[in-house]
Amino acid sequence: MANTLRPFHLAIPVDNLEVCRKFYRDVLELSEGRSSDHWVDFDFFGHQLVIHLKEKDSEVEAINPVDGKDVPIPHFGVVLDMETFKVFSEKLIQKNITFIIEPYIRFEGQVGEQATMFFKDPAGNALEFKAFNDLTQLFAK
Repeated sequence: MANTLRPFHLAIPVDNLEVCRKFYRDVLELSEGRSSDHWVDFDFFGHQLVIHLKEKDSEVEAINPVDGKDVPIPHFGVVLDMETFKVFSEKLIQKNITFIIEPYIRFEGQVGEQATMFFKDPAGNALEFKAFNDLTQLFAK
């Protein structure tokens, strides 16, 4: 892994730009950047996330079992420090987020132990936020 992480850019489809704009701006409390009537940029913990207006598909959601939980595929998110994860997850709980997987410690006592949580945005995009007490465990086997 490089010493300096570079911000990623991710563009995702949403079927209602204004509803999703409010979700990312007001619920997740991300800063809004440039926008048009078809897309909006957000500062996603130092990364560039862009929501793009697209009609909803009728795809069936895929899942994979991880640590006894059904993890939605695809999903995206960010690795936070543990304190930020705790504060962020508490804010989401207070805002009555419906979790796919509620905040918990995955692989407890094992290599790769991490806090994680999953939920969806209003367009059905699955998000995962995770945190490690020891970031060197990010790619540990």
